[in-house]
Amino acid sequence: MNGLKRITSMTKVTIIRPKKVFSLEDIKEIWRYKELLYFFTWRDFKVRYKQTFIGILWAIFQPFMTMVVFSVFFGGLLRVSSDGVPYPIFVYTGLLFWQFFSSALSDTSGVLISNQAIITKVYFPRLILPLSSVATKLVDFAIAAVILGGMMLYYGFTPDLMSIVVIPILLVITFMAAVGGGLFLAAVNVKYRDVRFILPFFIQLLLFLTPVIYPASVAGKYSWILAFNPMMGVIQNARAVLLGTAPINWMLISISFAATALLLIVGTIYFKKVERYFADIV
Repeated sequence: MNGLKRITSMTKVTIIRPKKVFSLEDIKEIWRYKELLYFFTWRDFKVRYKQTFIGILWAIFQPFMTMVVFSVFFGGLLRVSSDGVPYPIFVYTGLLFWQFFSSALSDTSGVLISNQAIITKVYFPRLILPLSSVATKLVDFAIAAVILGGMMLYYGFTPDLMSIVVIPILLVITFMAAVGGGLFLAAVNVKYRDVRFILPFFIQLLLFLTPVIYPASVAGKYSWILAFNPMMGVIQNARAVLLGTAPINWMLISISFAATALLLIVGTIYFKKVERYFADIV
């Protein structure tokens, strides 16, 4: 009996309570669970292309066919300006970054709902799920970028040496925008399922407010309004460094970085604030 009491008294109970704010400990915890982050990313990638006819070529098919349609209607029929470069490569450069952002934002918004069974049964840093969802789109981006490389060879474009510096920065900005927006929408979607109906319309509307199918110069003296959209700075400078459509605008890159950093902070704070209720209402 005394032995039983001694064993009982030595038993340690760990109580896990989610914190309301993001802290350095969250980063350390994500690092400790990095293998799980890799597993979720690889799982999402495999599930997405499982039992598909052309497999990962879907990552190329979607932006390529979108480019063809836009080239026929906007470049061919409507004669939309393309800053003096062939319209197909002009629009594909914009679509490459836009598809990464829009698809990552769309998938991340529903990542908590789609992983309901795991969230309600096992503890792990919930931030891993949105991060893995966006990381999956990085693989799609890399695959689709191969087509852009082929188009640059075909049209005779040689990327500026600054692309080695600028393109990773633009990719980081796009990643931050997708994660920040995705965290906020994922947290909202847990309680209000209207997000899945509203978001496709919002993304479609945002496409026409972003210079993907047209140059920012068409807005004339009002082009500064487009600068409030972080993806405007990303796409415009991607074309500048890869196609030479304009000088690199470091001020615009700084504005886009600051805007996405703010979006990431707001999204993370809101996500952490409502995290404690995920398992109860998901």
